[in-house]
Amino acid sequence: MVDETDLRHLRRCVELAAEALAAGDEPFGSVLVDGDGAVLGEDHNRVASGDRTRHPEFALARWSAAHLTPAERAAATVYTSGEHCPMCAAAHGWVGLGRIVYAASSEQLTTWLREFGVPAAPVAPLAIGEVVPGARVAGPVPALADEVRALHRRFHSGS
Repeated sequence: MVDETDLRHLRRCVELAAEALAAGDEPFGSVLVDGDGAVLGEDHNRVASGDRTRHPEFALARWSAAHLTPAERAAATVYTSGEHCPMCAAAHGWVGLGRIVYAASSEQLTTWLREFGVPAAPVAPLAIGEVVPGARVAGPVPALADEVRALHRRFHSGS
């Protein structure tokens, strides 16, 4: 279930994805929120640097491991414009972060990329639950899917 608070944070993720696109990077954005609702951090993709591991979800998982107690991590929520890739899902699981809420699913993204003629990625687009059994996940959110799709279309069309 996604509520208005979740939607507010997801909208910020889409804004961060647009910022990534404006910076010449793939359009993904994420926000880390603590158990009391305070934003602890946010980031967007930085893979254009040449390091394909510079995903915002991965960066936020590493930050939380260094700065939060296990209980604080478990109470936190990671919001993201796109469902975690397997690398980010694994980081999330190993660090012990709580709930994940995403605007667009890996299945949606895979379909869109195929429509855009983008070659398949070198890593299988597994759902979070396949990588982290028992993860608390909400998404996709249809109200934001068109916006996320448009960002990816712009990135892959080069416009």
